[in-house]
Amino acid sequence: MRSPFPLCISRRAAAFRRRALEPAAGAAYSAVKPPPRAAIDERRTVTLILFLALRSAWRKARVPLLAAFVAMLAWATPASAQYAGLRTLVVPGAEPVTVALYYPTPAVANTQPMGPWRPVVTPGAPVAAAPLKGLILISHGTGGHELGHHNLATRLAADGYLVAAPRHPGDNWEDRSMITSGRYFSERPRQVSRVLDALLVHPEWGPRIPAGRIGAVGHSAGGYTVLALAGAQAEPARAVQHCRSVADDPGFCSLGKLTPAQGASRTVAPAASADGSQDGPLVSVADPRIRAVVALAPMAVVLTPQSLATITVPVKVVMAERDVVLQGKYHGKHVAAHLPGVDASTVPGAGHFAFMAQSAWPLPSDAGDAAANPEGFDRVAYHATLENQVAEFLGRQWR
Repeated sequence: MRSPFPLCISRRAAAFRRRALEPAAGAAYSAVKPPPRAAIDERRTVTLILFLALRSAWRKARVPLLAAFVAMLAWATPASAQYAGLRTLVVPGAEPVTVALYYPTPAVANTQPMGPWRPVVTPGAPVAAAPLKGLILISHGTGGHELGHHNLATRLAADGYLVAAPRHPGDNWEDRSMITSGRYFSERPRQVSRVLDALLVHPEWGPRIPAGRIGAVGHSAGGYTVLALAGAQAEPARAVQHCRSVADDPGFCSLGKLTPAQGASRTVAPAASADGSQDGPLVSVADPRIRAVVALAPMAVVLTPQSLATITVPVKVVMAERDVVLQGKYHGKHVAAHLPGVDASTVPGAGHFAFMAQSAWPLPSDAGDAAANPEGFDRVAYHATLENQVAEFLGRQWR
């Protein structure tokens, strides 16, 4: 590597010599005599010695300076820097549940193309040695996928959480049979509880999950799911009444062909579940192990005001201003109006799918393209804010 000094010094020295030895332009010849030849040679010798000394110093100091720079970078980067690993767990049963497990790892993560998703993870990486901050369960929306909220999951994993995102049997992108089964409101939360059961007895994960530090995040129907786990009770008859009385909540009322004309019989009709249970007139599936809940654009009109008022765990509700799938005034604001102390907010310009990771290609659904965004809304930019808000909310609960 050539030194940066020679060119700089030689140009400055030449300019100095011109200024010292040449008269100003247009000026009369000065009566002052120029320096004698010996003085000029002395200056040149001093300049050369200075240049050689600086070049020698640079060459000698270059390696130590680079080493010091590297050490400063290492000092500035926390030794506990973590990334997100990814594994798959299958919870056995009459309806096996596939679960994406995101967890902290020291292995550097990279973008992994997985269908329409691009999670930044290291599949199968070793688990970080540091204790886990807690366990967070993520429930996707109707027709969703366990990778649909991968950016929030990887952020929480890098923060030190174990994150479990189940693919809801009977309500995912491949199979939506549960929607009209008559057990929708009870079975969805129970599936999350079964995943929690499996993780707490798992030989690797069970001993590492700190007691009392279990939270749940849900979007859309997943928002209903986590609120039900927190203690809210669903009354299926409320869906019938709601869809017969309003015409501006088509996203919810089309769930299981719920329309004012067709009624709600298919959705609330009794049907045996995997364990023989059915949705009754009042669905109560609370899981006291869940200690904090985040509901994103939740489906909530079916929840009774009385049960919302009795929830004691911290709840954060985030609505989308331009949600045409689940109208906030019937769902998120219903929760905010009846749940004391709820942390409720609305995202300006956001649509219903703003809380999902941005997919690489269109995701058509009955409720529209889940990859599309309202004009002027930047989903990728918003997710930095969402991730910070969720991480901060959960972190407050464990202090």
